[in-house]
Amino acid sequence: MWTQDGAAVVVGGTGGIGAAITRLLVKRGSDVLITYRSNINAANALIAESGGKVRALQLDITDENAVAHLEAIGAIRTLVYAAGPLVRQRHLSKVAPSELRSTLIDDAVGFFTVVRATLPALRESGGSIVAVTSAAGRRYAVRDGLSVIPKASVEAIVTGIAVEEGRFGVRANCVGPGMLADGMARSLIAAGDLDEAALEAAKRNTPLRRFGTAHDIAEAVVFLASSQANFITGQKLDVDGGYGA
Repeated sequence: MWTQDGAAVVVGGTGGIGAAITRLLVKRGSDVLITYRSNINAANALIAESGGKVRALQLDITDENAVAHLEAIGAIRTLVYAAGPLVRQRHLSKVAPSELRSTLIDDAVGFFTVVRATLPALRESGGSIVAVTSAAGRRYAVRDGLSVIPKASVEAIVTGIAVEEGRFGVRANCVGPGMLADGMARSLIAAGDLDEAALEAAKRNTPLRRFGTAHDIAEAVVFLASSQANFITGQKLDVDGGYGA
């Protein structure tokens, strides 16, 4: 069993995917700082179960002054971006420009703000960035544009960082989740955006004929963050059961 050495920051660490990543990083040997926007109960639960390996910081990643506090954390080897607002499933024709603007700021601009604040530490450690985006960037899912467009912007930032920061030993990659049985899918089902017919259609379009889990995403993220992937940068690994094949 390999271990993931050094401190990790998981932005959005209280979400379904973020929490799974945090647990796996701890299991592999990392101390982890999670950031969260409002879910203090989930943050405290992760702290309690980690045996002192997890710390938490409430943070609005769109607030440049607040994010600057990340510079004071010290040595960072891994930055994982697992944040992003829950967005409803709607056709683009029904999305207001102001709504798209807000989502882009919350997601893509928020990600860039965190990257800018942590780059000095990542350069020092020769560390890595892994952003959780979407498998739908490769095979577009109808009514998913409000999620895919900001995540495509995140992927463009990751590519730029990989190209420009490789000379400092910094790696940057993406993991694109497909449909999961846990996480945001549950919220979309509860909101009525995904009914049984939509779920069955999604399964038919997935060669493995099943949905993944947050743990599946965590395994890919932690691999890309690890020394086992030390010659991989500027890439995107879709964990989608073959949806984009």
